Amino acid sequence: MEGQIWFLPRSLQLTGFQAYKLRVTHLYQLKQHNILASVGEDEEGINPLVCLQVKIWNLEKRDGGNPLCTRIFPAIPGTEPTVVSCLTVHENLNFMAIGFTDGSVTLNKGDITRDRHSKTQILHKGNYPVTGLAFRQAGKTTHLFVVTTENVQSYIVSGKDYPRVELDTHGCGLHCSALSDPSQDLQFIVAGDECVYLYQPDERGPCFAFEGHKLIAHWFRGYLVIVSRDRKVSPKSEFTSRDSQSSDKQILNIYDLCNKFIAYSAVFEDIVDVLAEWGSLYVLTRDGRVHALQEKDTQTKLEMLFKKNLFEMAINLAKSQHLDSDGLAQIFMQYGDHLYSKGNHDGAVQQYIRTIGKLEPSYVIRKFLDAQRIHNLTAYLQTLHRQSLANADHTTLLLNCYTKLKDSSKLEEFIKTKSETEVHFDVETAIKVLRQAGYYSHALYLAENHAHHEWYLKIQLEDIKNYQEALQYIGKLPFEQAESNMKRYGKILMHHIPEQTTQLLKGLCTDYRPSLEGRGDREAPGCRASSEEFIPIFANNPRELKAFLEHMSEVQPDSPQGIYDTLLELRLQNWAHEKDPQVKEKLHAEAISLLKSGRFCNVFDKALVLCQMHDFQDGVLYLYEQGKLFQQIMHYHMQHEQYRQVIAVCERHGEQDPSLWEQALSYFARKEEDCKEYVAAVLKHIENKNLMPPLLVVQTLAHNSTATLSVIRDYLVQKLQKQSQQIAQDELRVRRYREETTRIRQEIQELKASPKIFQKTKCSICNSALELPSVHFLCGHSFHQHCFESYSESDADCPTCLPENRKVMDMIRAQEQKRDLHDQFQHQLKCSNDSFSVIADYFGRGVFNKLTLLTDPPTARLTPSLEAGLQRDLLMHSRRGT
Repeated sequence: MEGQIWFLPRSLQLTGFQAYKLRVTHLYQLKQHNILASVGEDEEGINPLVCLQVKIWNLEKRDGGNPLCTRIFPAIPGTEPTVVSCLTVHENLNFMAIGFTDGSVTLNKGDITRDRHSKTQILHKGNYPVTGLAFRQAGKTTHLFVVTTENVQSYIVSGKDYPRVELDTHGCGLHCSALSDPSQDLQFIVAGDECVYLYQPDERGPCFAFEGHKLIAHWFRGYLVIVSRDRKVSPKSEFTSRDSQSSDKQILNIYDLCNKFIAYSAVFEDIVDVLAEWGSLYVLTRDGRVHALQEKDTQTKLEMLFKKNLFEMAINLAKSQHLDSDGLAQIFMQYGDHLYSKGNHDGAVQQYIRTIGKLEPSYVIRKFLDAQRIHNLTAYLQTLHRQSLANADHTTLLLNCYTKLKDSSKLEEFIKTKSETEVHFDVETAIKVLRQAGYYSHALYLAENHAHHEWYLKIQLEDIKNYQEALQYIGKLPFEQAESNMKRYGKILMHHIPEQTTQLLKGLCTDYRPSLEGRGDREAPGCRASSEEFIPIFANNPRELKAFLEHMSEVQPDSPQGIYDTLLELRLQNWAHEKDPQVKEKLHAEAISLLKSGRFCNVFDKALVLCQMHDFQDGVLYLYEQGKLFQQIMHYHMQHEQYRQVIAVCERHGEQDPSLWEQALSYFARKEEDCKEYVAAVLKHIENKNLMPPLLVVQTLAHNSTATLSVIRDYLVQKLQKQSQQIAQDELRVRRYREETTRIRQEIQELKASPKIFQKTKCSICNSALELPSVHFLCGHSFHQHCFESYSESDADCPTCLPENRKVMDMIRAQEQKRDLHDQFQHQLKCSNDSFSVIADYFGRGVFNKLTLLTDPPTARLTPSLEAGLQRDLLMHSRRGT
């Protein structure tokens, strides 16, 4: 009242300065800037147009120790005198509004700290005093709320023409309006005597019925602070004077509009104002006291609410204070425990549901295991699964709840999800529980829709016994899964539905395609399994096994060898046990055709054993023949005394194994029966092929008491005649060799004792008359020297005799190389029909004598003798004379 402005810092040390000469009427402190706007009187006078001035103070700058006053201008722009009732400044320093008691409002637009850039104009004129002003910024739009004692309106001051909106037809007194923070969407608060109204720039919002005559309204950190006068009974307060006898008390109420509760209420005497600073509220009373109200921390608030069991209020408070999820879950748990202790199990489980993800599920589950509370447990477990936080035990428990409640609709709703991504439980666990509880159709649904093929087949085959459906299901599976499941369940299916199972196996092992209608490329190449691996499935179904094996051998000739081995064994078994001759003959033909198919070349021994096991003699003989086991064929016929077959075997295979005839002769020789016909046939072949010496033949037949000389008479006569002829031929050949030897010896003697006369008149190469110089050889050939040099390969060899001499030398060298080949000699001696000729041949080659080539110089003497030289010349025909 003396024109001073006072500053009260946190240290509560008052400082001030003289702002006006007379008094200060209004102050407005900006929140984001250290700027202070004030209205006061500097001169005494009747005309308020001159007395009232607005001053803008920059508190950061000093002028003579006082804050710097950056601007002074008259508060009343017009000519009519009035009184300032309220003042507000925009935080961007571009707007300032002043309200007057005559109902007018002036707007100062531009930089309010400078005269040059600021413009003042009258924004509003009315008939009722202006009691409150407030700026609201929404994006780029700036609104100004104006409240009088009788109405509320808003202006858009950021544009042109300042459009006006009438919001309400009742107003409030001075200091009874305020602007909320963003938690209440920056609404304009008007505190009337009956209600407190909230306004948006274009409409009225909610209202609150707070009774009492309102004196002051403020907004502080989400709280609405109301000072009102109420003549009713007021709450006790430590701020009231014990000696006060006045019944006209002022009540300070602090409301939490968001959570809808009264955060504080107290009775004061004659409150001047309520100030907000340093995180607290300060109540200034007329007796010169300042009362500080400090907000309790969130945890303390919550504990107070917990003690009063106001859990809903605590939850709302925690959310408004942005408490983390762990803190909220703790509140929900305490609220649930409270409701559970009161017997409100439905409400308790709803609170426990809100703790999912933070509270251990077992804590809740243990509370609702009682059969009477199973529906509450079901609700909790359902939510647990929907949030994908359930494990296999939770799934088991939930499904058991459904089955206990016999709630098929809920059960179907739980398991019949639209897609795989919507499944919130362990499918395999669910299948197990449903199967155990007897809900086979539901278990089958899960198994089929979630591709748990093994479980589907287990239920169909072991529980429902629906073998046809199981087989059809396998036929729809991909190749790998169809193959593995047929190996696992093939025997069961074969036992109950053999024909259909066999058909599926035929397709699986040839050209398998899943039997899904409208799916897959039917022209794409199919897959096929190894048919040999499915043979054990047919252990007790030989008829189906035969059909399967024959199908595989026809459709896939390259089937595994096991298919043909099994088919052969099966046909031999059927043949061995068949009694009908016609059918037995047919089976015999099938077995032989299979043996002749060429599929048993690599498993000859196995096929032979099978034929021998089932006494299938035709097959045994065929395999003997294919394996060139002629001795075994002969032995077979001998055992069965099939004489003609013995002869036939010798005739058919005697060329490959001549010993067969010898065995046949020994066989017939041991027989006491009259076998002259067969002995004669054998002797004839032995004679033609010269297979045995006659003496050995006689010794062999000597064992037979029924064989007479007449049996071998023809054989011996013919043999002796041939030997006589051979002797005559050999004597003739000996006589010729002797004559040739005598001639050669004479030539050698002549060469030794008589001179050699060369009387050739023509060249042996060109047949022209022989002229000197010439070349003569002891062999009798003569050549021109130039012809000899042109055609000869060496100076020591006669060109004419050289080819023949070379053959002789090659023979000598060959004999020298082969003279130590004992193995070859033994082999030829054993295999030859005439062993004596082989020995004579080797004697002729000098194998049994030490041979010294005349072409090699003797090692014992340095000079060869004359006789040795003549022998060398005679043998080689290569000595050249002069």
